[in-house]
Amino acid sequence: MHLNPYGEDAVNLAADLANRRPVSAEELAERCRAAGVALEGPATPEDLERTLAVLDAWEKVVDSDDEHERAELVNRMLAAATAYPRMTNHVGTGWHLHYRDEAQPLGGVLFSLIAVGTALHLSGRGMHRLRRCAVTECVTIFADTSRTGRQRYCSPRCANRDAVRRHRARDTR
Repeated sequence: MHLNPYGEDAVNLAADLANRRPVSAEELAERCRAAGVALEGPATPEDLERTLAVLDAWEKVVDSDDEHERAELVNRMLAAATAYPRMTNHVGTGWHLHYRDEAQPLGGVLFSLIAVGTALHLSGRGMHRLRRCAVTECVTIFADTSRTGRQRYCSPRCANRDAVRRHRARDTR
């Protein structure tokens, strides 16, 4: 049962922000808007600072190989970032759930969005479906949203690079 589409969108936004950290509040706001986040006010340097701290905590979730540890890290984020669920139609695009208090600054909105989205993604799709690329020299984070749940690479480019490497390794034997 698919209860909330925010899981996929939120983890993809978190991965995008973590892979290429914003360097200004303006860049953070622009990238959030591009990802479909409704901003209720201007982004501030404090929003950027909080978002960078959230991404540091989130990367610990990504890098954890143990499901129980991963769940505990997400639970800590949820406890610190979320409020009781509430229905809202704040941008006039339809009713949906928010897991945060009203009138939060962007940094707080992103903390809640990333925490809840990660929890929904991992619990709905599988605890293994958030990782870094399998290519050793690539550290890119991605959310596995594939149908089969077996995505190992961040992009077709990295998958092809690894396939060529494996092929050449067979030829030298």
